Amino acid sequence: MSIEVIGKISSKGQITIPKKIRDLLGTDIIKFKVEDDIIKIEPIEDVAGLLSKYAKKGVSFEEERQTAWEKIGEKYK
Repeated sequence: MSIEVIGKISSKGQITIPKKIRDLLGTDIIKFKVEDDIIKIEPIEDVAGLLSKYAKKGVSFEEERQTAWEKIGEKYK
């Protein structure tokens, strides 16, 4: 499949992605990738996957939240 569209970048660095391309992406979260002077737009289906490199191994979200609340409580004792 080959689709070619032309867009314009605004003075604020914004571009509207045409509906045909948005439909192909299937998500509103994207990743820009530059390889050999070619700029690619890739869909990100799961935000958690995008943030996984920041996750602490073996620590659940609930444990991390509890630790954060404890630190906040200590600050205001």
